Amino acid sequence: MTLDVRAAGRSAFLVTFDTLDEVVAFRAGLEATPVAGVTELVSGARTLLVRFDPGRTDPARLGPCLQSVEPVPPTRADLGEPVTIPVTYDGADLDAVAATTGMTRAELVAWHTGQLWTSAFCGFAPGFSYLTGSAPSLDLPRRESARTAVPAGSVALAGEFSAVYPRTSPGGWQLIGRTDVPMWSLDRDPPALAPAGTRIRFVEAGKA
Repeated sequence: MTLDVRAAGRSAFLVTFDTLDEVVAFRAGLEATPVAGVTELVSGARTLLVRFDPGRTDPARLGPCLQSVEPVPPTRADLGEPVTIPVTYDGADLDAVAATTGMTRAELVAWHTGQLWTSAFCGFAPGFSYLTGSAPSLDLPRRESARTAVPAGSVALAGEFSAVYPRTSPGGWQLIGRTDVPMWSLDRDPPALAPAGTRIRFVEAGKA
């Protein structure tokens, strides 16, 4: 199958996919077999921006290399241990989400902690990682009206994703809990705790 690869300025390509799973698998394949001259990969929900150094490669050489990348499923054994994030499940929307899904609070917490999450891409704010789970999605709608200030550390659900708010900001996701783990810190390298490809395991605080 021919990829949809288009120039994005003079030093990048934008690769477009049909699904988020295809983005994740393609990025994993590109990282598993690095291409000379590629300097940065920026994931989106349906796209991957591939930046390159014009001094080391050019579109005529890089384009065919991208077409030959073999996607890799995101369940490789060599990814190492996931990052553990303890969560206190007392979010303002926890009961409403449980009612919407037909679960009890305990069942909803078990669903959230009982699967492996993967950072598909980052956006909205520095350190805000869109996490996809290994269990079937609840496909939750966002709130009808966004909150003007969601506290930093809030653990939330929306659509097919879960996320942790890295700082206090407006937001319309459903809040199910909170954590003290900082998602963004300039004292780390990289500052984001969960750049694309990072695996996350949520655990109930006090039971880790």
